[in-house]
Amino acid sequence: MAADCDWGPSALLDAFFLGLADEIRHMMIPLSLPTNLDDLIELAVQIDFRLLEERRDRLGRQAPPCSQSAPARPAICKTEQLEDNPPSWQRDEPMQLGGRRLTAAERERRVHLQLCLYCGAADHLISRCKELPRPAARPRVRPHSPEDTSTRGRRSPSLAAGRMQLKDLLPAKNGEEPTMQFLLEVVEILTSYIRKTFDRSTKVLDFHHPHQLLEGMEGFNLELSEQPESLEQILVDCRDTLKYGVRTGHPRFFNQLSTGLDIVGLAGEWLTSTANTNMFTYEIAPVFVLMEQLTLKKMREIIGWPEGEGDGIFSPGGAISNMYSVMIARYKYFPEVKTKGMAAAPRLVLFTSEHSHYSIKKASAALGFGTENLILLNTDERGRVIAADLEAKVIAAKQKGYVPMYVNAMAGTTVYGAFDPINEIADICEKYNMWLHVDGAWGGGLLMSRKHRHKLNGVERANSVTWNPHKMMGVPLQCSAILVREKGLLQGCNSMCAGYLFQPDKQYDIAYDTGDKALQCGRHVDIFKFWLMWKAKGTVGFEQHIDKCLDLSSYLYYKIKGKEGFEMVFDGEPQHTNVCFWYIPPSLRSMPAGEERQQRLHKVAPKIKAMMMESGSTMVGYQPQGKKVNFFRMVISNTAATRSDIDFLVEEIERLGQDL
Repeated sequence: MAADCDWGPSALLDAFFLGLADEIRHMMIPLSLPTNLDDLIELAVQIDFRLLEERRDRLGRQAPPCSQSAPARPAICKTEQLEDNPPSWQRDEPMQLGGRRLTAAERERRVHLQLCLYCGAADHLISRCKELPRPAARPRVRPHSPEDTSTRGRRSPSLAAGRMQLKDLLPAKNGEEPTMQFLLEVVEILTSYIRKTFDRSTKVLDFHHPHQLLEGMEGFNLELSEQPESLEQILVDCRDTLKYGVRTGHPRFFNQLSTGLDIVGLAGEWLTSTANTNMFTYEIAPVFVLMEQLTLKKMREIIGWPEGEGDGIFSPGGAISNMYSVMIARYKYFPEVKTKGMAAAPRLVLFTSEHSHYSIKKASAALGFGTENLILLNTDERGRVIAADLEAKVIAAKQKGYVPMYVNAMAGTTVYGAFDPINEIADICEKYNMWLHVDGAWGGGLLMSRKHRHKLNGVERANSVTWNPHKMMGVPLQCSAILVREKGLLQGCNSMCAGYLFQPDKQYDIAYDTGDKALQCGRHVDIFKFWLMWKAKGTVGFEQHIDKCLDLSSYLYYKIKGKEGFEMVFDGEPQHTNVCFWYIPPSLRSMPAGEERQQRLHKVAPKIKAMMMESGSTMVGYQPQGKKVNFFRMVISNTAATRSDIDFLVEEIERLGQDL
């Protein structure tokens, strides 16, 4: 019978092992390569024979007659077609088992086993399974199976067998080869993930509720163990961590301000982790410290400060950068607070937009000003601060005996993407001797675009600026800078002169020891990935990135403006990539305006978002704002996004919301 069947070896092996792979993985049985029917039975007996019977029946319906000369590829039911792990005939790649490709000889030696399965031996296999005793429980290590296509290269037999552990890697004696094998496996997991991230047929996420992940998914256990686990299990954990996460670099992920996956930036982050150094002194991070100094100077030049003079530092995020600005402003006007505390200062008040980031409020609380001394400024319908309201509130504070000290102007608000009128605010700050900070965490990247930088006109008049390259410029998280116009304030504000780190008698210029002007002691190297991307893209590359994202947001705005079922939150084209809108289901379109309609509309965006996440098709944010009920906030910062992705999002919202 075998001689009459023209099925190719790879197709037969795929059909057999894909037929069993779900059960093998579920039972956590280490996958071996059977070389004869007895070995095959020994493997199969570990699987419930009833499941085998179901497989046999289905395969019997799908298998072609042995006389067929050119059979179609084996069919696999939809529940088995895992989108992230297609079978090898869909990938058009050589068949693998246990993470390595089968040789031609191995394929030929195993063909007869698969022919037996298709040509009637399945009944014999099942009958033997019923007769044999169940095997002892195996260790709960999920094997590398054909569906785990994350690792495709040659695997070490020791890794595959689960015998190797951390102790076998460098600096262990003879640890070079195992270390290389392990790291190459990790790299293949990562590169597979990257490929799928840019594949629009791949889901944005495979959503599970917290309790499901905590309870364990298919052998993925978050609990920490007392004893070391095998490197094979560590590789499984690496795959599963990515599998159950969110692909924030996916072209259809629009949920956050930080999206995308820049390959050069990713390479920079890998190198940074390999170097594993600290940014506090030149002596242990000489190249990174110089990169940071030169890059910050370039950013200050782009802001418009003469010859890039001033100071700055990379911080753990925009919230900390904003906190730096408040600390430095206080030190500028009331330096004695550093030693004597807030009792040495009068009652100080701060001002910020009612649409500003909550980090300003956090800074007010954490630094001892108190949230009651943060005064919120009124905005127009587009979310921009009304300068006249600022001056009126400054005058009112002074009349109460308070001291107006600090104003935060927004360059790209989180929800509306609004840019405050910086020049008008700067005039008031100069008039009343207040510190002007510009929070450009989201909008600072527009300074790289000749077409859009006018939206930050007046930024050169600021005393400090927050600028997050990890947002609009697509640098991998985290990468945030606080830039200060006056040199020396950062050092004076934060210096504690720790003698064990910042010795004054080092053999080099200690001005390059940046640690004493930071809040932190240990500081991550955030500069290299940004510097490397700038080298790869050039300034013109960042400009093209930003212009493309803003063009896409304009395309979305004009696509849904006036479209049935969509309503804009405010009139006029957005200043940034933020496009804010409601989707109105057919059931609400004829309902008169009123409280009931608002209450029902408030529930629409959360329901659509939940269905998006359950299906994994796309992600976009929503929120209320003031008295406005929940609406979608679309943002674009991923250069991989295209108009077709915008079209998909709109169609998906309509599809999911049609029956609400």
